[in-house]
Amino acid sequence: MGLGAYFRLVRAGYVLAREGALSIIDKQAIPPGLRFGVGLGRLFERPSVKRTGKVERLTKALNRLGPTYVKFGQTLATRPDIVGPEIAAEFAVLQDAMEPFDAALVPGLLAEALKERAAELTELSPPIAAASIAQVHKAVLVDAAGKRREVAVKILRPGVKQRFRDDLESYYAGARLAERMVPALRRLRPIDVVATLERSARIELDLRLEAAAISEMAENTKDDRGFIIPQISWDHTTDTVLTTTWVEGIPIRDVAALEAAGLDRKALARNLLQSFLRHAIRDGYFHADMHPGNLFADPGTGDIVAVDFGIMGRISRRERRFLADILHGFITRDYRMIARRHFEIGYVPRSQSVDDFASALRAIGEPLQGRKANDISMAKVLGQLFATTEMFDMRTRPELVLLQKSMVLVEGVSRALDPALDIWTITEPVVGDWVRREAGPLGRLEDIRDNLTTAAEAISRLPAIIAKAEAALDDYDAEKRSPKRSFNRFMVVAGFWLLVVASLLLIWRLWG
Repeated sequence: MGLGAYFRLVRAGYVLAREGALSIIDKQAIPPGLRFGVGLGRLFERPSVKRTGKVERLTKALNRLGPTYVKFGQTLATRPDIVGPEIAAEFAVLQDAMEPFDAALVPGLLAEALKERAAELTELSPPIAAASIAQVHKAVLVDAAGKRREVAVKILRPGVKQRFRDDLESYYAGARLAERMVPALRRLRPIDVVATLERSARIELDLRLEAAAISEMAENTKDDRGFIIPQISWDHTTDTVLTTTWVEGIPIRDVAALEAAGLDRKALARNLLQSFLRHAIRDGYFHADMHPGNLFADPGTGDIVAVDFGIMGRISRRERRFLADILHGFITRDYRMIARRHFEIGYVPRSQSVDDFASALRAIGEPLQGRKANDISMAKVLGQLFATTEMFDMRTRPELVLLQKSMVLVEGVSRALDPALDIWTITEPVVGDWVRREAGPLGRLEDIRDNLTTAAEAISRLPAIIAKAEAALDDYDAEKRSPKRSFNRFMVVAGFWLLVVASLLLIWRLWG
């Protein structure tokens, strides 16, 4: 860890203090030594920051520090399990909107990335949107046959990869320093927070992976109606440039324009929410950044158009079934089923009481009965559910936290379109179909297929495990030869083969 990392860390601390971001820290919740440091840092605050709100101060500080810090704040917004719901809410208002970089650099960046193909991108516009990692231009793609079509060209910011590497080094330095000097902070797992950002950044800093995400979602939704995503031009896509078809649409947040175009806002809200649930529950792969800036409405068809697939969420089939059962359980008031599913999937330890957990779930679900549809929030219900599970030692599931954050975004946009949104009526067709499918013959066949796959993988590993075990025993026997140790070796070998037989019996039971 070089000295430069610590110098960058000191600079960041000064900017945060200067912009007043330290004021969001509750002094009573931190150790006395750290309390003194926060008080000292606040001496550097601008006088003007005392007249502004917390969120504004925090946003200013992170925006001033640059794209890595904006992305860091956005990452923390998805992890209330680590930083707590209040701080996560502070970070959630960060907008991925930055000043664009110099447009004069664009031709050179395209030539470097696309070589001779860069000449096929003509009539580049000024930046249409500028985010923390990249910016988007409109262009005309002229192919070898002279055919012209409008495209969107996303270009990574110059030097952003090196900037992220440098800043991540500083983050790790700060996280290790915090854990060493203030042990009380270890419960917030600062190193894990930085690792989460690093994983996210590695994906977002390679635009080929975003192209792959678009391709996978296009394949999943090819038979769907009402949800449109752009198409990729692979010949004009590299790790630093992403080219897709240009999509026209009315920003979903522009309610006046939607009404002027004669679009049905209720239908848009229903389509958006059901599409998201379909992607999450049916496909296990969903757009995890569906804020209003990434959503449009096609004025001709009323379809939802989504862009910016840099952040995607993925959940396994087991977790999809779990989510569907939870939502369906609240719809049908089957709280014991919800409780059983938590225990069956292993989220809640078996040392806890199913009956007690079902009662806690009833305390969440029953207040919803008899209330107006627009008073019920599915995202809030899931939030209460995750908070309740902490009382029963449920381990944090980061993939479900990301899903909840995405659901909050989607539900918020849907309610802005239709304030009287009947969340449960709209949800039931998607969730109910999935639950009925999983309980039917097709779902059972897929269970058998999954079990057979698991069993086959386990059997295929047995020869290698046996060979390693015998080699280890031979080495042990060569070093330690005695009648007593020969007997011990016999017992170890016998125990090992008993374990193998037990494993095969378990696999046989899975097949059955």
